[in-house]
Amino acid sequence: MSKLPTLSGRDCIRALGKVGFYQKRRESSHVILRRDDPFSQVTVPDHTALAKGTLRSILRGADLTVDEFIELL
Repeated sequence: MSKLPTLSGRDCIRALGKVGFYQKRRESSHVILRRDDPFSQVTVPDHTALAKGTLRSILRGADLTVDEFIELL
């Protein structure tokens, strides 16, 4: 298992867009992303650096492993 990288919310949003996520709405500094097939919805904070636990939670909600996510970067 690879180590989680430190990245911004915008980088995370850009990587998730490569697997079918799109911006549904924005609430303050949080962006809600949705994928229709298979259905999944995650909230990504638009911060300069995401905490490791937050990023791991986003990946869990998106049904991605750390290695799959790193390949998208």
